[in-house]
Amino acid sequence: MNYANQLNGGSSSGISAPPQTVVTTATINNNNTTATSSPALAAANMVLNDPPSSDSEPEFIDNSSVELRGYLSKWTNYIYGWQPRYIVLKDGTLSYYKSESESDFGCRGAISLSRATIKPHESDELRFDVVVNNYNNWCLRADTPEDRMHWVEVLRMYKEDSTSTDTTSLRRHGSTMSLQSNTVSVASGSSLKKTQRNLKEKVGEIETFKDILFGQIETLQRYFDACADVNKGMDKPLDLGDGLKAIDFKGESITFRATTAGVLTTLQHCLEIIVENDETWKKKLDREIEKRKKVEEQNRKLKEEIEKLKRISYPGPDLEEGPHSTLPEDEFFDAVETGLDKIEEDMQLRVKLKLQSQQSQISTHNSVNASATENGENDDVDAEFGTGALARSHDLWEEIDRVCLEQLHYARQGVGQDGNGWQIFADEGEIKMYKREEEVNGMVVDPLKAYHSVKGVTAREMCHYFFMPEFRNEWETTLEDCTILEKISPDTYLFLQTHKRVWPASQRDALFWSHMRKITDGLDEGAVDTWIVCNNSTNYSTQESKNGKCVRIFLTVIMACQTHLPPGKTKGDKLTRDDLTCKVTYCSVVNPGGWAPASALRAIYKREYPKFLKRFTSYVIDQRKDQPIMF
Repeated sequence: MNYANQLNGGSSSGISAPPQTVVTTATINNNNTTATSSPALAAANMVLNDPPSSDSEPEFIDNSSVELRGYLSKWTNYIYGWQPRYIVLKDGTLSYYKSESESDFGCRGAISLSRATIKPHESDELRFDVVVNNYNNWCLRADTPEDRMHWVEVLRMYKEDSTSTDTTSLRRHGSTMSLQSNTVSVASGSSLKKTQRNLKEKVGEIETFKDILFGQIETLQRYFDACADVNKGMDKPLDLGDGLKAIDFKGESITFRATTAGVLTTLQHCLEIIVENDETWKKKLDREIEKRKKVEEQNRKLKEEIEKLKRISYPGPDLEEGPHSTLPEDEFFDAVETGLDKIEEDMQLRVKLKLQSQQSQISTHNSVNASATENGENDDVDAEFGTGALARSHDLWEEIDRVCLEQLHYARQGVGQDGNGWQIFADEGEIKMYKREEEVNGMVVDPLKAYHSVKGVTAREMCHYFFMPEFRNEWETTLEDCTILEKISPDTYLFLQTHKRVWPASQRDALFWSHMRKITDGLDEGAVDTWIVCNNSTNYSTQESKNGKCVRIFLTVIMACQTHLPPGKTKGDKLTRDDLTCKVTYCSVVNPGGWAPASALRAIYKREYPKFLKRFTSYVIDQRKDQPIMF
């Protein structure tokens, strides 16, 4: 049993989640050159139509021609979680597509970098967010921390250059704006126009007085110059030019005084208008500031309410499994339950569509095996199958043999024999399930023991479909990939099994050996044979998970099956499916690793274990109902 028993339905391997593979590439518009390594190379080559030479540092010359594109993981929603998306940066806009092949048919969303904020995540070294006004938020993840750093650097550099260009443009326009265009008012349009008209009239009056004043000053200056010449004793008639023979000095002085007084009076009037308007604008500004404070407070409260609703209805990546998660236990369970239902629906649809093809393939497979058996081709292998003889020379054999015998003894014990407080948690007709509540380092590892009675199949048939890897995808709903690392023998395999991710739980994988064996001693009364399949985690292989973000689970599972026939019947008699009854004992201990709420895990166990046994036994019955009996 694996974490699928907790978060998906209880098979022999682990919980699952969709793959998190992200490939980051960069394409630069330099003679259609494509860099398929990391954004580091892309950033180094983003030079307009001039690839960098080996002895010079590249520079960003013209951002309008630069393109950065590649695959990143983008948070979609709480059902599908992180999904690979094709991201393109061009002309100051960041766009995304479902795949590169769809990039010619229009993007699925876009953000202008001039208004965006690039925020590397504090705790997730692969993630960064592109945020506009705190509402349009793209959560993105790169494949490596280095890729994230280069994406962030390029986007920030592009944003800074765009912002600098916009600021220069604004300053240039501002320097040529008129007084009217620069006037900002919160008053009504008619009041603003009236004030501007009054100011223009007064400015016009000042210009008129200025011209008069300058003419008077020039006349007085000529008069004073002529007087100065007379005083020097020059012997010539007084001539002021322009036929001006005499000047009313007193009249000019009076006129000059009146003109000056008019200028000062007009300036004073302008000052009073400005002061009056200043007081008016100040009062209006105070009222607008007060209104703005109230609106900002209302906006803040609305944002808080929206965030609460988003956390409830549309949980984001920050709420996923992990030490920083703020997702409550009940919401964790609800989200996982929804994800499991979706996976099961997809599996049922796929099985329904392929059922006819699968039945045909199974019939052909069985016919080939039957033909080989008749010709004696499989006699030697079949004679050794289930004895362990073919795996005795392997380094793992000592561990395999010891664990199988220990688990067989454990399976044969009754739930009341070891005194460890087994509690029944599911009683559905032929299925009875017991558990003990145990935790290791705060993680639930409740041992399970289940009893089931299946009509119409044998013990070997049940174990055959549970053991053989070619059938696993057909009954294990959450299995994403099952890799045979080593075929130790026909009855012993070493598996690396990866499961689909079920948000908010992290993706899981399991490395374990699996051994199928026929038991010849200690048969129960009425049983004609006993077969077991035992799975146990191991560190034997050095091969790592294909997805570095997977959480490794540890499991020990045994399925022990016995074939029972009606009294007086033997295996040598002519039997039908109606004569067969298989008694199944299923035991598992699974440590899912990572982090998950204990109450949510136990709720998932209670739901998924019975569903797993029902699904698996129904699958075996369907596969064998028209096939020869296999002992």
